[in-house]
Amino acid sequence: MTTPPDRADVVVIGAGIVGNSLAHHLAERGLRGIVLLDKGPLPDPGGSTGHASNFIFPVDHSQEITALTLDSMRQYEKFGTLTTCGGIEIARTPERVDELDRRMSSALAWGVAAELISRDEVARRVPFLDPSLVLRGFWTPSVAVVDPLRTGALMRERAQELGALTVCANTEVLGIDTDAGHVTRVRTDAGDIETGTVVVACGVWSPRIARMAGAHIPLTPAVHQMIDVGPIPELERTRTEIAYPIVRDMDALMYERQSGPDLEIGSYAHRPILHEPGDIPSLATAALSPTQLPFTEEDFDPQLEQALELFGEILSRPGAGIRHAINGLLSLTPDGAPLLGPVPEVGGLWSAAAVWIKEGPGVGRVLAQWMTDGVAEIDLHGADIARFGPHQRTPAHVRARTSEGFNKIYGIVHPREQWSSDRDRRLSPFHAAEVDLGAVFFEVGGWERPQWYESNRGLLDEFGDRVGQRPHEWDARWWSPIIDAEHLAMRERVAMIDLSAFTQFEVTGPGACEYLQGLVVANVDRPVGRMIYTPVLAPNGGFRSDLTIVRLADDRFRVITGAADGPRDLAWFTEHLPAGGTAVLTEVTSAVCTVGVWGPRARDLLAAVTTDDVSADGFPFGHARPITIDGVPVLALRVSYVGDLGWELHAPFEQGRRLWDALWAAGRPLGVVPAGIGVYGTTGRLEKGYRLMGAELDSEHDPVEAGLALPRVKPHDFVGKAAYLRAREQAPAATLCTLVVDDHAGADGTRRVPQGGEPVITLDGARIVDRKGRPSVVTTAGAAPSLGRHLLMAYLPPERAEEGTRLAVRYMGHDHPVTVARAGRTPLFDPDDTRMRR
Repeated sequence: MTTPPDRADVVVIGAGIVGNSLAHHLAERGLRGIVLLDKGPLPDPGGSTGHASNFIFPVDHSQEITALTLDSMRQYEKFGTLTTCGGIEIARTPERVDELDRRMSSALAWGVAAELISRDEVARRVPFLDPSLVLRGFWTPSVAVVDPLRTGALMRERAQELGALTVCANTEVLGIDTDAGHVTRVRTDAGDIETGTVVVACGVWSPRIARMAGAHIPLTPAVHQMIDVGPIPELERTRTEIAYPIVRDMDALMYERQSGPDLEIGSYAHRPILHEPGDIPSLATAALSPTQLPFTEEDFDPQLEQALELFGEILSRPGAGIRHAINGLLSLTPDGAPLLGPVPEVGGLWSAAAVWIKEGPGVGRVLAQWMTDGVAEIDLHGADIARFGPHQRTPAHVRARTSEGFNKIYGIVHPREQWSSDRDRRLSPFHAAEVDLGAVFFEVGGWERPQWYESNRGLLDEFGDRVGQRPHEWDARWWSPIIDAEHLAMRERVAMIDLSAFTQFEVTGPGACEYLQGLVVANVDRPVGRMIYTPVLAPNGGFRSDLTIVRLADDRFRVITGAADGPRDLAWFTEHLPAGGTAVLTEVTSAVCTVGVWGPRARDLLAAVTTDDVSADGFPFGHARPITIDGVPVLALRVSYVGDLGWELHAPFEQGRRLWDALWAAGRPLGVVPAGIGVYGTTGRLEKGYRLMGAELDSEHDPVEAGLALPRVKPHDFVGKAAYLRAREQAPAATLCTLVVDDHAGADGTRRVPQGGEPVITLDGARIVDRKGRPSVVTTAGAAPSLGRHLLMAYLPPERAEEGTRLAVRYMGHDHPVTVARAGRTPLFDPDDTRMRR
């Protein structure tokens, strides 16, 4: 045992592949004084890294996860610990064949070589598989197996050679001390280490370690069952670890791979078997290792039967038997994504948790960038641990969502698919009225938001052929034509939209204005009552957020941001609060409800319920002021995210139902309809070309490329300003464009509509990449009912970002011709913005 030093610049807890990679990359970036702790022995301290199956399939529908995986593969190859064997994902059902078509589009989007192959070709590559069960195969030649233990050892050695790393194995962490909400010390059974930065990279134990500092890492240890069957003569004769492609039997939620003379079979089809981090056995009491638990045969029996169906020829060989069987522990999170970045509750505490072998080295590299530069080179929006709000970090929520999500690991998950567990957590005061109107709720950030209303089904007859149709079940899943009808009713009359899921916080104090000036691009030193839409940048000049700020008084501002990104934004603004208390940040989300009122009759509706002046001259666009509606004090914002005349009306939460009822009663003679987020977030937004954080806006693109650079640059310094100035001075590498689909006919003639995430390609099928290596993909797709078209948004290189350019989008194996309709910010609908400013 190496005695820990008294002080360290960074303490990394956990010597699995992630902790080793992080220590290595921090050292490569010039950091010294790194300590790596693990309570187990090296090279295998007993975590998930030591028992994982260690294969990598590179294609994922997530660009973020694919980028981390491809980076990891390059690192494994650099260290000589990667063996390429190829892999095949097989389809037993027609639905899975469609999913393989979708995976082909993702492979093209991210630049991964792949091919759809016939059952005969599957059998040729894996001759001991029963092809009669197979409809198609998805062949990826770059699939590989890796040695994460050896890689980790080489990474530690490199960091030690640089004089940067002290490794302390067999050293248990007993506590993490904090002072004034910031890490100060790590206490171990071998001595204490003074430090201001601690990274929790200990997999299934991460929640227990984080709790020592008073923080939450929302994951749970879960069982993944694996068995080895052998010896099998056909495999034994190869005299190598792996000579045949790895097979993922996707419809059975299983995989099979050669492991020397054995066939390893792993399953994600059994019941969710969750554990508490504190109940994992110790090194001394574990039969094999703490994360290799006793096998529960009854859970695996159905999967063994399916494996015998597919591989019966070799599994039934005389002498072959189960030689190794475990319930191996891995980490699951509420949404299945990693947990990376600064932990919101405690300063100086970082998470590097819930990372798979295929992503480990890549995570170590980008996290080292984040820790040293303030931002990673790839957008980590979906992996940021700050994405979870307080209720999403509770054990009850984690267990509910991971139980539901386990069988989705190999499942066919629709881009709009909703969770069914742990719902009805956050309800607006309008919720009961919305239920009565037949609202279909989608969830974001725990909030139940109406996506459309079944009470509006009669609008389908009113608008007839103007309402789009989606005859294919996949395109119509988690969607309704009522969304288009609600949109058209809003454009012709007036609609009410529940926006209570907005995250809102107030900034007060004598330093409030100066504090905000240092965080956002726009000048917030505007007169009281003015609204400011502004990007919020990361240090590299890419987007951290975009939001609206309202100046309520000289020393008081309201910040309004989206529900999905609210926790991330709150964490960012909290992290940058000035010392001395000159600015105070207070979240007020749960105290405020919001209803949007938009459409050509919006002014008539508002004038019917208030005596305040809401005329065009009395209440100009871009202004905010207090008004009273039926005795309810309301902060009214004249703003529009749907491109029509209207207001956001913010009121005390407990008076929300009174506000709703007053608006509803006054709106009935005007033909008011309730409209869902399908209109607000998709159809209305797309017609106006408005950008969305996490879709069009990410840390890899800057405001110039997104068309959101402001006419002037304020003199005040702010995060990302230097990079922003550089971006303004040079030609953009890409431009955000709006495209229209010219032909919806799919391969069989059925009308198909892209959903988002598809690659934008040339007419001859070539992938489009800008000079920074970023692919052109559809960031948002949806109907534009006012225009009678289906619109897409995508970044295109300058030579393609010209109106009238003909391109294509590959969707479900078919290329649909598209045309660039707008290059830049000018919307297709009402390009002069006359409707919302009248």
